Parts: sequence; structure tokens; C-alpha cells
Amino acid sequence: MPNNRLKLCMLSGSFEYDSEASLAVFHEYIEKNHAVQATPIIYQSEDDDQSLAPLQDTDVLLVFTRRLNTTGNELDRFKAYCTAGRPIVGVRTASHAYQNWLEFDREVLGGDYQGHYGAGPIAHAEVNPDAKDHPILQGISNFDSYGSLYKNPSITTDTTSLLTGKAEEHAEPVAWTRIHRGGRVFYTSLGHQRDFEVEMFLRLLANAVLWAGGKLDRI
Repeated sequence: MPNNRLKLCMLSGSFEYDSEASLAVFHEYIEKNHAVQATPIIYQSEDDDQSLAPLQDTDVLLVFTRRLNTTGNELDRFKAYCTAGRPIVGVRTASHAYQNWLEFDREVLGGDYQGHYGAGPIAHAEVNPDAKDHPILQGISNFDSYGSLYKNPSITTDTTSLLTGKAEEHAEPVAWTRIHRGGRVFYTSLGHQRDFEVEMFLRLLANAVLWAGGKLDRI
């Protein structure tokens, strides 16, 4: 009997946010609720040289790494996946996923990461009215996020902004989509450890994976 589950490869290497534990929560959530087979690739340090060979056979790539020092063949594999216009979901520090290819943020995700505001105030993630009918926002309402708000003052003009984060007097885009070389891309600057305890955030991320992989009708 054929396996019709969407194949999701998850890159974990954001040690500041304990991505390994957070993605373990998401792994369980998405496999329980959707026809998805998730495979993690877990970096143990910024200098870990994990093989990215599994990217060749995955349907969707989820990136949650931070300033990894990957070079050579493995970085080339990551770049090749992106250049081929294949589906990508980026989480929080994916905007600076690989220290030797920081252009990934602008060129692929469509972002403009310029640091973040101070920690402390809860960020309120609000659905953008113009995007309320986007498939990723099915079943999504406003929710709170617990990490500092990232600054993205000038995301690319070909993005569709889905959520705006507001904290005190600040407001920033915190989730958007775009098409890169024909492939669907989703990015969210949310992804603090406590966000993975929020049902609405897990649903948003699952919807994004399904949308990127062209399987949103399975919700």
C-alpha cells in the first residue's frame, strides 16, 4: 500500500531556543493530526556537520537553526534545495540559519531581519484582515507569543503578510508567505519555547507545512 503521507524534514539547530525540544513537540502534533511523516536532523553544536542528504527526498523542509557554521558540501546541498524552488517553512532564527549564507533571509524567505526588541512584553499576534482568507489562516485567530519581537522593517514586496505582532508601541510582520523560484515559502519570526505550548501556534505551523507541500486540503 503506497505511503501518501507528506514527507517533512526538520532542521533543528537553534540552541538559544532549544529547538530540539520544541520541534519534538511539533513532530508529535503534526503526525497526530495530519498525514505527515516528519524526520528531524538535529545539530548538536554550531560546528556540527550533519548530512543534509535527506533533503533530496523530502517534500517540505522546515528550518529552525541559528548561525550554524556549515560550509562545503552540506551548505551546497541546502543552497541547492532552495535554488530548486522547493517548499520551505522557516521558524524564528531561520532568518539567520547559516552564518555562511545569511542572504537566505532576503533571497529565499523575503525577510529583513534587523535584530529584535527587548525581552519582556508579550507579543500579540494578530491576523491581518486582508489575509484572513489565506489557507494557512484556516482556524487561526489572534494569540499571544512569548518571545521578543523581531524587527523586519522591509520584507520583500512579493510577500503576503499574514500576521502582525504587537508589543507595547511596536508592530512588526511576524508571519508571511512568498513564492521563491516557483516554490512555496512560509516564514514566522515567532517560535519561542513557550509558543510551542500554544495550540494556535502549532496549528499555524502545521497549516504552513501543509500549504507549502500543496496538501492543505487534508486539514
